[in-house]
Amino acid sequence: MSEAALAARTVGYSSVREQVYMVFPNDLNSNDTVFGGLIMALMDRYAAVCADRHAGGVCVTVAVDAVHFVAPARKGDVLIFNASVNRAWGSSMEVGVKVDAVNAAGGDRRHILSAYLTFVAMDGAGKPRKVAAVIPESSAEKHRYEEAQFRREARLRNAEELKNIRAVSGRN
Repeated sequence: MSEAALAARTVGYSSVREQVYMVFPNDLNSNDTVFGGLIMALMDRYAAVCADRHAGGVCVTVAVDAVHFVAPARKGDVLIFNASVNRAWGSSMEVGVKVDAVNAAGGDRRHILSAYLTFVAMDGAGKPRKVAAVIPESSAEKHRYEEAQFRREARLRNAEELKNIRAVSGRN
């Protein structure tokens, strides 16, 4: 990869903004709320667009952290997705996704989901490759940038602790 391709990029360079999905009856469970799995699948797609744009090529989802369903989405709602790369390290990056909902007939916009996904950029041979650093500009972007490092350290600690527990118990 050329040096130009690894030049640091702003958060806005790859962000996905205000992408909408209209909820239909087949998207609902027996409680007349949207299936969480549907929202998660859409979230992963928009996050992948973000990661691919930032990396300038194919990325794969390697982890989904802290999916918080804050409120339900219901029949008649329109879902609004926003995603952005919060931070990058080597070949991986964290993408934050926020989903809001608003009734199509009018009403207040409400926050229904937040999540953090980790992606790894892949080369043509399916091996991890380096990605550009992230340049946070706004105070909110800087805040998410700092929080992303904290979440990464927690993920790595958790993985190491699980590895140790499995080694002691004889499980791989």
